[in-house]
Amino acid sequence: MKTKRRVIAPIALALAATIGLAACAQGDAPPETSGAEATGQLTYAIASDPSSLNPINVSDRWGLTVTNIVYSPLARVEGDGTVVNELAESIEPADDGLSVTVTLKDGLKWSDGEPLTADDVVFTYTNKAVRENGNADLLYVGDQPITAEATDERTVVFHLPSVSAAALSNIATETYIIPEHVYGDVTDFSVTELDPLAVGSGPYTLTEYERGQYLTFEANENYYGEAPQIPELTLRIVSDSNTTKTALQTGEVDASFATPDQITELEGAGLNVYPYAEGRVAYLGLNAAKLTDPKVRQAIFFALSRDDINTAAFLSDDYYENAYTILPPSNAFATEDVEKYEQDTDASAALLEEAGVSDLSFTLAYAGADPAQKTEATLIQQQLKDAGITVELAGIEPAAVFEEIQKGADSQYDAFLGGYIMGQDPDAYSLLYRTGASANYFSYSNPATDALFDQGAVELDPEARKAIYADLQAQIAEDAVVFPLADNLKILAVNPRIGGVEDAKLVPIYTFENFGLLTEQ
Repeated sequence: MKTKRRVIAPIALALAATIGLAACAQGDAPPETSGAEATGQLTYAIASDPSSLNPINVSDRWGLTVTNIVYSPLARVEGDGTVVNELAESIEPADDGLSVTVTLKDGLKWSDGEPLTADDVVFTYTNKAVRENGNADLLYVGDQPITAEATDERTVVFHLPSVSAAALSNIATETYIIPEHVYGDVTDFSVTELDPLAVGSGPYTLTEYERGQYLTFEANENYYGEAPQIPELTLRIVSDSNTTKTALQTGEVDASFATPDQITELEGAGLNVYPYAEGRVAYLGLNAAKLTDPKVRQAIFFALSRDDINTAAFLSDDYYENAYTILPPSNAFATEDVEKYEQDTDASAALLEEAGVSDLSFTLAYAGADPAQKTEATLIQQQLKDAGITVELAGIEPAAVFEEIQKGADSQYDAFLGGYIMGQDPDAYSLLYRTGASANYFSYSNPATDALFDQGAVELDPEARKAIYADLQAQIAEDAVVFPLADNLKILAVNPRIGGVEDAKLVPIYTFENFGLLTEQ
């Protein structure tokens, strides 16, 4: 079904984009650009439709990318842990650790010209803290929500129910503020799109969305930061990596992700290539609601060779680092003092015998259009076959993998490939591994793990906190619901006519921290 949304706002809202690519669905296409000269347009290829365009519950890469273009957070955390203010002028934790006061920058406006105030911040956080809306976990301390109070037009005080090191880190970062005057009458924020989509405070406004084909944006004339250097932006949806490569080579697309095996060819075509780290964990996940015996799960892991899988998927250790726990190896809390499950087929066979299981077989789901995941899946299938375990592969759409796996025992899949980027603070990983958490795709539950998350969240001493999270990583490794593979680099290819990449800053998830700082050369 084709979904097309045109958005009308008081500012000029016509956006040109680029060419119709062969891999795109049939239908209206934006106007063409040659990519050979300054056009005032930038086209970036993304792999799929966003699964959500609602800042309250968005969690997928492309939904977050769009959110970061259209909306703004109070502050954001850089890759090194530095907090950079956006809408906030200052963020001050109280000495007792029970509140945080945020002062907004003066003169902030929404893209429709209305003032952005503390009431908008309170409205956003109040709705984000509603668990039914889908992404509230990090705004809770234990079972109590953090609350927000506007004390004047520019000041918000966040009240914590109890002291929490994790909350102090998370409270004012990476929540994108939405306008109360536009969405104040919305009664259900669990939806995947807000209507209208166009009113934000980011560098661009969304002007048109043609599902399966493109999203177009125009510079926000009320943006609080530096005006976007390129006034028109298009995210072109191209699911096939080879089609994307061709579009990069011909100049039909200005920027997109590439795979390691494409680097030489793309550089030969004159493109600039930027490998960068995201603090990502690529993994094989097991559905604990179906593969219920930890010994069986451990047996699967002992049959695998992490090194061989990573070398096949990412070609060279120039582009990955082995991961052994739920945290990426670059994380300050990461430890290697865990069961790494180095390949040992004898240990695998012994565990299956202890579990009384023979002729083990299961279904593994993965993103069929992702070359790295396809390689990983194929090699996992072969390695497990050599250990007497049969794996049926299901290559499907990325969003469908997680939609189906969340059904737990009712899912048709026993295992799945994925990857996550959760940031610096280890409490954020509770979204994946705490019992009943919103992104616990593994159907994993262990009271000991939950207790360790509780202890780590409130511990203020850095060394004591690190020890707690070391124990937590060891516990999850022992329970064998996730086989971490690698922290693999992202590789961005960029048309040489586009400059300002260093200023726009390559960051996890969003690709560019600010698309508006890219330039035409």
